[in-house]
Amino acid sequence: MRKTPHRSIAARVLTVAALAAVALPALPASAAPPAAAAACTPAQVVGNGGFESGTSPWTQSSTSVITSRSGQSAHGGTSFAWLDGVGSTHTDTLSQSVTIPSGCSKATLTFWLHIDTAETTSSTAYDKLTAKIGSTTLATYSNLDKATGYAQKSIDVSAFAGQTVSLAFTGTEDSSLQTSFVLDDIALDTSGDTTPPADSTRTPAAPSYTVSLSSDTAGTVWTGHESATFTNASSTALSEVYLRLWDNYHGTCSAMPITVTNVSGGTAGALSVGCTALQISLPTPLAQGQSATIGFDLGITVPSGADRFGHDGAFSFIGNALPVLAVKDGSGWHLDPYTNNGESFYSLAADFKVTLDHPSSLLVPATGTSVDTPGSSGRTVTTATASKVRDFAWAAGPFSKISGTSTAGTAINVYSVSGISSSDAQSMLSTAKTAVDAHAGRFGAYPYGELDAVIDNNYWFGGMEYPGFVLDLVSTTALTHEIGHQWWYGIVGDDEYNSPWLDEAFTDYSTDLALGKTGTSCWNSVSWASSAEKITNSMAYWDAHSSRYSTVVYGYGKCALHDLRRLIGDTAMTKLLKDYASSHWYGVSTTAEFKAAAQAATTTDLTSFWSTHRIDG
Repeated sequence: MRKTPHRSIAARVLTVAALAAVALPALPASAAPPAAAAACTPAQVVGNGGFESGTSPWTQSSTSVITSRSGQSAHGGTSFAWLDGVGSTHTDTLSQSVTIPSGCSKATLTFWLHIDTAETTSSTAYDKLTAKIGSTTLATYSNLDKATGYAQKSIDVSAFAGQTVSLAFTGTEDSSLQTSFVLDDIALDTSGDTTPPADSTRTPAAPSYTVSLSSDTAGTVWTGHESATFTNASSTALSEVYLRLWDNYHGTCSAMPITVTNVSGGTAGALSVGCTALQISLPTPLAQGQSATIGFDLGITVPSGADRFGHDGAFSFIGNALPVLAVKDGSGWHLDPYTNNGESFYSLAADFKVTLDHPSSLLVPATGTSVDTPGSSGRTVTTATASKVRDFAWAAGPFSKISGTSTAGTAINVYSVSGISSSDAQSMLSTAKTAVDAHAGRFGAYPYGELDAVIDNNYWFGGMEYPGFVLDLVSTTALTHEIGHQWWYGIVGDDEYNSPWLDEAFTDYSTDLALGKTGTSCWNSVSWASSAEKITNSMAYWDAHSSRYSTVVYGYGKCALHDLRRLIGDTAMTKLLKDYASSHWYGVSTTAEFKAAAQAATTTDLTSFWSTHRIDG
């Protein structure tokens, strides 16, 4: 996704501020590993992370650190932690002791940080905030990281599993010009079994979702019911599943945009991972080959903002709002945190039947093939069905709609918000027709019937892909890119949090091919930021080095694929990608599998190629 950071494509829309964060070092020699692996119960271990319950269990350097006083505002609720902001030599501290349980393979510290400053320099870090666990510095921020509003930070602290340590924030100011470091909604979530399933089979498999929702008059509030039927494909019995409530990232745990209630077919447990993961314990363990169904009432409240989940005036964009099943594989449960810098999404191909009851004044483009029927007075029921897709998204609003069919026979619908000219809409329809056929010719026929493109020049992110449904600016390059994601992420899936290059680099490469670009100047001015920087790094790394994300994953990633094409030859590369897509159709790609397929496509030893291009895995 993200959204096209597609930032390299839509740089005019988004400028990413550099994040001055240091990488988490290896486990200190003095810290003994946990004695034995235990079953992982995902948990959030920071107490009173939103500062809404007084000051306990925090220790603060002065009574003014945890506050609700005027001059700053909370990310959620009314209270927050305000370090520094004095304008003279000053130090504030905030800390609490946390126990990171053993038995979980992942532990992630997240917090929301706002920095404002009177410093005018663009090069010198006069005032600093450090985040530490024990004696280990996790990250350092400064007056150079000032920004409007809060930004969420995410740091991997898995190395400290099994330890009780101090989580501490220290803000220091020099002798003049204030810098305020404002913290809120601090959490430390653990997830992931250290003991993997008996096999690496991805489960729960073959999900089937049935959803019935009704909207308010504006299309911003949706309520109804969802059920999910699934099969345990693993030889290890399945005693629970997890629902990902991804869009709770866009709210707070006390005011969640996505609510799940009245669960049937299992028992709801605690929310974790910033309230984006909900454990459902099954009544009895599900053996291999057995199926089960869970159901629940669902509420969706779309926030304001031209986002992948948000509304731009009368136009709502509803991506990642339907709860979907998390994946368990050889690494355990994948309960990664949401990233706003890219995508966190990892799901298996599923079938959806979604019924959307809405005012007839609203058009509702959606994933899959849609049929409209009359509802109650003044309302329409849109029924969308989609097979073998990884997610379901829709929009609602008084869109202008134009339609056409590509040369190869794919139905294309372009939905435009007010302010998009008819000529721009026609241009995007033409682009979509050309792009879908170009990608299909290279990687296999588009299987989803119709394709909807929702156009709004206010999207801050550039563009965003969902199966059979994309959000985009008026941009030929961006729309060609988002449609390319129908193959690289949609048809050929991947773990977007841990291997973002498998969809973004492959899609940018595909976009180049569709637009007739050969990547001949790809590596002009290439410069690696550090030895730790690799094309194959996960979003945990890129969230801590956000200014490098699009340069490396999109730019260097597609350039590596152009280099591979030049090395093994155009014919071999064309066959490699078409065969690879075919063999992973509706499946999941990994870096190791792609490297093996590439090596099998040539007699040239590619070992040094992967090393030179920093492609690990």
